[in-house]
Amino acid sequence: MNFLKKRIFVAGHTGMVGSAIWRLLEARGAEHLIGVGSKHLDLRDQAEVANFFDIHKPEIVIDAAAKVGGILANDSYPYEFLMDNLQIQNNLIDTAYKTDVERFLFLGSSCVYPKRCAQPIREEYLLTGPLEQTNESYAIAKISGVKACEAIFQKTGRAFSSIMPSNLYGPFDNFDLTSSHVLPAMIRKFHDSKVNGNQPVKLWGTGEPMREFLHVEDLADAVLFLLDKDVQYPVLNVGTGIDIPIKKLALMVQSVVGHEGDILWDLDKPDGTPRKVMDVSKINGMGWSHRLSLIEGITQTYKWYLKNPHSIKHVKMNI
Repeated sequence: MNFLKKRIFVAGHTGMVGSAIWRLLEARGAEHLIGVGSKHLDLRDQAEVANFFDIHKPEIVIDAAAKVGGILANDSYPYEFLMDNLQIQNNLIDTAYKTDVERFLFLGSSCVYPKRCAQPIREEYLLTGPLEQTNESYAIAKISGVKACEAIFQKTGRAFSSIMPSNLYGPFDNFDLTSSHVLPAMIRKFHDSKVNGNQPVKLWGTGEPMREFLHVEDLADAVLFLLDKDVQYPVLNVGTGIDIPIKKLALMVQSVVGHEGDILWDLDKPDGTPRKVMDVSKINGMGWSHRLSLIEGITQTYKWYLKNPHSIKHVKMNI
């Protein structure tokens, strides 16, 4: 199908992920984009969501809406991360199912996979072991969404599917130190320390864990790539397939920012999952691969950060 002619609802179009998808859809010539802010539509309200679908009649739904945050935020507000995300995704999936939406793409997270998972992580490793405790609530919510879409796909053959991106970063990321993920937090810390006389920067944990990072514009490209294909897999990893030690990442960010002070590691803080790198052989086999290298992506993101001091924000709904 020529999806660019369809009525496309991007749920969460003002967040980092949703806005990247929205910008790329506009650039590619999408004719009927639908987006609404949380002030005008509470995705946690089933009746509001049903009414919205009745009025706008989306044919494609991209669910990039979620309550998101880093280790500290997830560990501090487990109930909110579980309940808000369940309500958001359940309302969107169920309403799309009942209103015969043609294509539903649910954005999951690599945190849905077990903490002690064989590497690289294959899609079939889902639910094969315990989750990382610090973001368990968020992961459980996301797993529920993945399984709901999978059930619809397997029962009816309708194009409901999920993608599992690796750690995302880029423009419109969250740089607030109480709720941000590791890479934007590093950018903020190194920048603040640089402008304050290159003071030492303290980072969480040992720096030993391995992580994979995907620029949000590459994710948006993957979303549009998949919208143009028939659903082959109900669950699909999206990433670079390349991981890096957090210590090496810190040195990379420090170099891009131009910070010249010391790096201190706070061993009292948790490391999280020891290693997390995605097996992306399925999507690579379909013809998609990432474009931006990590150093290119960090450089671009830091330039954006410098131009957008308002980007510092707290835990929020990307809806």
